[in-house]
Amino acid sequence: MAGDCCGGGCGVGGKGGGGRQADYRRILRMALLINAIMFVIELTASIDADSMALRADALDFLADAANYGVSLWVLGKALEWRARAALLKGLSLGAMGLWVVGSTAWNAYAGTVPDAPVMSLVGLLALAANVSVAALLFASRRGDANMRSVWLCSRNDAMANIAVIMAAGGVWAMGQGWPDILVAAVIASLSLSAAWSILRQAMGELRAYHGEPA
Repeated sequence: MAGDCCGGGCGVGGKGGGGRQADYRRILRMALLINAIMFVIELTASIDADSMALRADALDFLADAANYGVSLWVLGKALEWRARAALLKGLSLGAMGLWVVGSTAWNAYAGTVPDAPVMSLVGLLALAANVSVAALLFASRRGDANMRSVWLCSRNDAMANIAVIMAAGGVWAMGQGWPDILVAAVIASLSLSAAWSILRQAMGELRAYHGEPA
């Protein structure tokens, strides 16, 4: 078991696994490019619009781009390496969620009112990007912890984009910044929930790999 590349949960092994792995590698590269581009676009827009929700979402794009890079590196490696990579991604996702919580509290105190039209436009663009990536990664959602973490990130990002668009409507209608603050808190909760799920599965896979009881 310890020397097996995929074991029972690789998701790209078995007959024809080499072709599926090559396809998955191409998908990860495409997802990496999309997320890197969207990070630059959304971060720039968040500064211009003074939106905490957009800024949190931009950092989420950056985290995902790094996640895809790590996933490319461990693809085809032993289960232990993939589980350790998932642990790293779970910890980084949790740290980002905690950072958003702190930043949200500060913006709530400052009473910032963001630019609603910019928020809605960039939110729609980000949603289109994340839905595209999530569709590409849909088949890997039941793979090992590393592959499942990639799917979870894309799914949660699309949900966060919808929340950003709704927040933009709230800011525009009310002329207040609390909808932006609320969405930032939602993004943080999604990040923390996904981080816990990834960490729990990765730890279970590591224990199984070393023959330890669950």
